[in-house]
Amino acid sequence: MQEILKSNKLANVFYDLRGPVLQAAKRMEDEGHRILKLNIGNPKPFGLDAPDEIIQDVIYNLPDSEGYQDSKGLFSARKAIMQYAQQKNIANVTIDDIILGNGVSELIVASMQGLLNNGDEVLLPAPDYPLWTGAVALSGGRPVHYICDEGAGWMPDLDDMRSKITDKTRAMVLINPNNPTGAVYPDEILLQMLEIARQHNLIVFSDEIYDKILFDGVTHTSTASLADDLLIITFNGLSKNYRLAGFRSGWMIISGAKHLARDYIEGLEMLAQMRLCANVPAMYAIQTALGGYQSINDLVAPEGRICQQRNIAYEMLNEMPGVSCTKPQGALYCFPKVDQKKFNIRNDERMVLDLLEQQRILVVHGTAFNWPYPDHFRVVFLPRPEDLDLAMDKMHKFFSGYKQA
Repeated sequence: MQEILKSNKLANVFYDLRGPVLQAAKRMEDEGHRILKLNIGNPKPFGLDAPDEIIQDVIYNLPDSEGYQDSKGLFSARKAIMQYAQQKNIANVTIDDIILGNGVSELIVASMQGLLNNGDEVLLPAPDYPLWTGAVALSGGRPVHYICDEGAGWMPDLDDMRSKITDKTRAMVLINPNNPTGAVYPDEILLQMLEIARQHNLIVFSDEIYDKILFDGVTHTSTASLADDLLIITFNGLSKNYRLAGFRSGWMIISGAKHLARDYIEGLEMLAQMRLCANVPAMYAIQTALGGYQSINDLVAPEGRICQQRNIAYEMLNEMPGVSCTKPQGALYCFPKVDQKKFNIRNDERMVLDLLEQQRILVVHGTAFNWPYPDHFRVVFLPRPEDLDLAMDKMHKFFSGYKQA
């Protein structure tokens, strides 16, 4: 029988967050090794539990969760999201402008599948959350990465963005707060990005999944609150702010120039109908989550656990020889830079594999986030302080004597 091959559509799709390095870590665990995992932004394994009232409401509503619901999502959940959009100053959002999904990931893929024809281009940040790049490629589009400037606090390089727009560019993606850098974009940057979109008739996709995970008094502005003449699609969900990654509960909010996008919106609705509906029990968590006490605020306050862990990771990374790190303003990650000359680094995946093999620490290499140079890696600062201290000490030992062969 002839070998069965994967689709050509997957030829340019990569998701190295769960790639060879993770597979190596799993093999080592099977052999009995304890791995310190700083690779995935998954709060639950680190003792960061969701609020009890959310879980209780889901349990209470389980008997009503056995059947399909509206393909766009549960009415009470969409109403709560509509009210949240009002709190974020996103104008003219109705319940019909909201589509729920099995996590933001599903909706990202759908938003690209519904938009792109073969060869269409989408502007994406470098570094980015790699699902965005993969979704563009899977949908027949061409990912085009604009550089975010580490020297400017990881802000988008607007000149670089402008230089990469062609007559095939359809949309602009921004991730704010940013994964993996932790940058939070101020209004003046957002307004300039929106002006670029305006000048080139681009759709704006704004990934705001970390919009409540903010440090040092930094505030977050929803992109869609700054323009109503552009089509803007805002993505958010329960995974991070409410520590409910396993519920796979996310949403998209369609706002702005909806009258110019009726056909595209019809396509998004069709894709929602084709998967029948999102996970029903998880949708019952949304109203309680958005309307209840926002416990994330305690965790990111100066004395809060997540903020303290951010400080430990940031300070200890900068104490390592040949390593430097810009202080994250939001999200759950540091994206430190390594001195390529000092360590003779030509392959950053090899570097993180060496770290795994020598010190039993699992991180993700920077090129997995479509950063063009092998000189960064991402660290998740979710482990408890004592575990983070241990991981940073081991990492310090690794870089004190590392030289890539």
